[in-house]
Parts: sequence; structure tokens; C-alpha cells
Amino acid sequence: MTRRDALLAGTGAVLWARGAGRTDLGMEAYIFQQYAQRQHKKLGDVLPEVIPMARSAGFHNIELNAEFLSPDLKEKTLSLIRSNGLQMPSVYSGGAMHEEALANSTIQRALEIGRECQPFGCAAVVCNANPKGEGIEKTDQELAVQAQAFNRMGRVLSGDGLQLRVHNHTPEMVNGAREWRYTLQHTDPRFVSLCLDLDWVHQGGQDALALLKEAGDRVREIHVRNARQRLWLEALGPGDIDYRAIAQYLSSSKISPFVVVELAYRENTVVTRPLVDDLRISRVYAESVFGLKA
Repeated sequence: MTRRDALLAGTGAVLWARGAGRTDLGMEAYIFQQYAQRQHKKLGDVLPEVIPMARSAGFHNIELNAEFLSPDLKEKTLSLIRSNGLQMPSVYSGGAMHEEALANSTIQRALEIGRECQPFGCAAVVCNANPKGEGIEKTDQELAVQAQAFNRMGRVLSGDGLQLRVHNHTPEMVNGAREWRYTLQHTDPRFVSLCLDLDWVHQGGQDALALLKEAGDRVREIHVRNARQRLWLEALGPGDIDYRAIAQYLSSSKISPFVVVELAYRENTVVTRPLVDDLRISRVYAESVFGLKA
């Protein structure tokens, strides 16, 4: 099948030929952790309820994080992933990377998680480096250690057929996205790709489209969520970030990252629908804007 991109006049939405849609669309499971918290339950207690929501909302791909694969939850989680017919093209991990000894542990855990998820189609580990401390920037030397640790992680993962995708939150956006740009400029593109979390870019005071253009085809995954005046919406839709402009750039540049819907609620986010409905609405919006089929 071949991809045919076109811009819908007046909207910038990407269209696909009938029958030629791709499945490069998934959902992040973080919202299930928030769901458990709102229900005043442990994550393990809600797994049988929330994992099927992914399929009920129309998703076939899910990105888990390390908490779902902790020793006490791993067997239960993977059994539910299997019974619900879900695939895991990527998995989210993280840890300290700016100190060599701590980085070694982070790399080892990322490799373990990636291997555990490979039977479900996992081809990449999304890694977010822990911040040094609230409001404290890493030194140039610490950033140098971190960059070399990312290179090492990328080489280790590639030996097992896994790709490294470096994720960002707001700390990487401080001081003109200093940490993020250091990673971009001082890591080996052969082993280190990026997962650009566009909402966290926006929350950190940077321009999501500008950073996407700056990184170009090193961006192999994007996390999408939206807000109005930086307040997270309950479902993906129009808001502060112009996702149609994002989609238009991706189409014109022939960049095709894995698109992951990542919902999250703040305490003052107005939630009016069941979570499965918010996921379904988000999936439909993402399919329309990015021209993908979940």
C-alpha cells in the first residue's frame, strides 16, 4: 500500500487514500494511573477495567510505562495486553542519566523492559532523563555525562533491535530549551532518536512546531495532548497547540513519527465524560488531524 498525502483546503488536515491508512497511532497508559488515583485504588486493582478501555476506544497500540511492568504487576498487565489483542510498538522508561553510576542502572532497566515487551511488537524504548532537582539546571559537565549515557543506551538497545527515543518534560525546556538542545546536538543520530512531547514543550514556554522543525527526522515519536491557556483538556482536541499545523509540517517534510495520544488531567481539569469516551474522542480527532488509522 502507498501513502498519499494531501492538505484539506482551509483546514490543513492530512487525508489518506481509502484503505491506505497506517497504524502509527497509539495511546499512552499514564491516564490509567490517574484514573486509579481518582478512584482511590491501586493500579493493580483497576487493570482489568482500564486495559480493555484501549480497545473499546478503538486503539490497537498502547504505550505502557515501567509501573505497569513492576514485578508485582507485570504478569497481570501482559496477560491483559495479550487477551485484549493489543500491541506495544514502544514502551516508556526513565531514570537518572546525568550521573554515570545511576545511568548504568537506568540503561539496564530500559533494556529489561524493552525485552519484556518485544513479544508484543515493541521496537523502541522511550526514555526520560530524571531532572536534577526542582528548578535546578544540570551543569554542562552533567549534560555531557547524560549525552554519553544516551549514546551508550542507544547502542545497547540497538543490539537487541530496539530504538532509543529521548522524551522531554518541562525541565528540558528551561533556559531556551538548553537541556533538550544539548541532547539534540551532542548525541549520535545513529543511536539516539527523539520522542517530542509537544504539550510539555508548550508548558515549558517553547514553540512546539519550532522544536519539531529543529529536530526534523530525528523525531520518531510524538506525544500529543492539548490545553487551553495551559490547562489540560479532558480529551485531545483544538486548543493552545495547532495540531493541524503540526500535521501539515509532518506531511510536507515526509516525517512519519509514531503518534501517541497521552491524556492527563490536572486537579482543575473539568471532566464531563467517562474515560473511555475521552479516549475515543481523542482517537477520532487524532485520526482526522494526522490522517492515521488506530
